[in-house]
Amino acid sequence: MARNRIGIDVGGTNVKIALINSEGKILYSNSVPTRAEMGYEYTVNNIKQAIKDLINTTNATNIEGIGFDFPGQIDYKNGIVRLAPNIPGWVDIPIAKIIENEFKIPTKIDNDVHCAALGELNFGAGKGCENFICMTVGTGIGSGIVINGKLVRGAANAAGELGHIKLQMNEGPLCGCGDYGCLEAFASGPSIVKMAKEYLLGGKSTKYQELAGKEEITPHIVAQAALEGDPVAQQIFTKMGEYIGFGLSSVINLLNPERIIIGGGVANAGDILLEPIRETIKKRAMKVAGSSVEIVPAQLGNNAGMIGASLLIES
Repeated sequence: MARNRIGIDVGGTNVKIALINSEGKILYSNSVPTRAEMGYEYTVNNIKQAIKDLINTTNATNIEGIGFDFPGQIDYKNGIVRLAPNIPGWVDIPIAKIIENEFKIPTKIDNDVHCAALGELNFGAGKGCENFICMTVGTGIGSGIVINGKLVRGAANAAGELGHIKLQMNEGPLCGCGDYGCLEAFASGPSIVKMAKEYLLGGKSTKYQELAGKEEITPHIVAQAALEGDPVAQQIFTKMGEYIGFGLSSVINLLNPERIIIGGGVANAGDILLEPIRETIKKRAMKVAGSSVEIVPAQLGNNAGMIGASLLIES
């Protein structure tokens, strides 16, 4: 009998739910609004209804597990969302127990980047790879670390905060974590927008200003301008890649991974970001570790978290 599981990706705007088979294929998917402002019970009821709808629509009777991925601080062992900064009201919520009690199906939870790493390990760019880092570059920078084929969670399930590697000892830009000089403060979606606006204040004529028109400048628009040959936008992505490559050089020297998988919204820019990362690692990482690592794009896109969450039951 086929082994099917449910993977659920909880974000600030939507909750995505999928029925996933043992080959990592999505058999059915749907989404419901998170509506965090309505309180966590509202979202939990939405999730319960989405699970019931999935079971009714697919006539699934052989679901062996349910897995959730959340942004934020997750108590993996006890199945509790300790804090989800982008989903107000989700503080110390024992979601695994709530769902298990309702559906009598084993349920596990973890953070979104850990789940993305699990998805890439089993069915994506990390397949057949024993040691790799799965890094997401978007509004922030996060990572999942796989060593000897196993996800590294750390003492408090907090391993992988690659965005908070310090690039500057004193001062530096303020990071969302409250500290200064973090990689995430130098290189992430908001950093791209900040740098783009600074160039405009300096009187530069840019393609991304033209593309944005009266709308806000976004990392996607800057990437589009770079791909269309705008030198200012290309310079921004080169700078971002250098910062990320600089931060990754320390990780490569420490862990000697065979692959670094880069995903997330900003990474959709492709080689205009990946090439400067590769060049910087070549220059800055120690020779043996630096020459044995590949920098590759993630393969599972926005489904990585859901697919990885479906695997939590056996991880």
